[in-house]
Amino acid sequence: MFKRISVQHLTTGMYIYEMCGPWISHPFWRSAFLLTDASDLQRLRKSKVTEVWIDPARGKDIAPGVPCVVWDPQQTSDPDRTPPTAKPQARPLAAIDTAPTSLGKELHTAMALCEQSRDAMLDMFSEARMGRAIGMDMAENLVNEITGSVLRSPDALLSVARLKTADNYTYMHSVAVSGLMVALARKLGHDEAAVRRAGMAGLLHDLGKAHMDPAILNKPGQLTDAEFAHIKGHPRAAYDLLCGSSDMDATVLDACLHHHERLDGGGYPDGLGGDEISLLARMTAICDVYDAITSDRPYKKGWPPSESLRRMAEWTGTHLDKRLFETFVKTVGIYPVGSLVRLQSERLAVVSEPSVKSLTAPRVVVFYCTQSQRNLSPQLVDLSQPGQDRIVCQEDPGEWPFTHLETLWRKGAAATA
Repeated sequence: MFKRISVQHLTTGMYIYEMCGPWISHPFWRSAFLLTDASDLQRLRKSKVTEVWIDPARGKDIAPGVPCVVWDPQQTSDPDRTPPTAKPQARPLAAIDTAPTSLGKELHTAMALCEQSRDAMLDMFSEARMGRAIGMDMAENLVNEITGSVLRSPDALLSVARLKTADNYTYMHSVAVSGLMVALARKLGHDEAAVRRAGMAGLLHDLGKAHMDPAILNKPGQLTDAEFAHIKGHPRAAYDLLCGSSDMDATVLDACLHHHERLDGGGYPDGLGGDEISLLARMTAICDVYDAITSDRPYKKGWPPSESLRRMAEWTGTHLDKRLFETFVKTVGIYPVGSLVRLQSERLAVVSEPSVKSLTAPRVVVFYCTQSQRNLSPQLVDLSQPGQDRIVCQEDPGEWPFTHLETLWRKGAAATA
């Protein structure tokens, strides 16, 4: 016998059999579990889920007088008492709106998706640390939602996911790499199934870090040889963990195991080189490196996107696949959203949206004059239009005292919604 109750009547010790609502409405990797942690109870009450099904046979029952809907599987189901499905209420990709839209319109959805995805990944890493098998249903749900957002407007999710902190890096890195993989696969012309495999590889590639020593993983200084050897074990740990999932795709498993291999054979864990490294693993390597070096980490500040792309270009041929990297640059743009740039007019601007016409002429929000050293009234400018200013270089935001760049590019994107 199952009971549907309000989340306000939930208490620790109850067994949640199913959340009432789509997966994206709640922050948990699992859809069914024994509620033992008070912090999980608070997270659930703050989510968009208003009701859950509980199984009193596997946990605490409700107190007398608490309103509920009862469903007994031994009796004829009442159409007004929708029984639990025992399955996560996922939205298949076919049911997700993928019609292209503007960056401004997609931003709000992307922000909510990143928040939910971060919590889901945190929960999944916790499950992995405890040695529990990873169910692929929830991973597929997350990849579907990420894919839908990227198809609607690729720059929205990628821009928001880049705004991670050192504290949530591990979880948001997985989400960001998944989005980058979906965008790259689309740019390469892959079919829907291949795009979803790419998203899954990006989402799961670092799951092995759940078994790494947090003190080493987050060490602010240089690693010793022994510490680096420990960290190099995370691809194999991910592979071993995911092999326990019966429906795991073999190419995704391979990408999780070999995304740190190098074309010159100098990578790990197996020292593969050249064509020995699969296409999906080579794609994952590029997306993983880009998000890692553009992000703030406990031991170093992230590089600006343009500097990151310049460095990565130097690593092609030895570390990264040159052809795939060239396509990747077209995917993220030479000046990704949020980049601080200097214009020929000696004004500074922040990139608010790529241009469909030119990689070097995005839409920007001009806001500062370097000659007079004063703030300007923010102005949205499409550099791809005839007679407009042009970018001469990208600036390092760390060398300027600006703290409002994120607000500027978001307002600029919203203005084109």
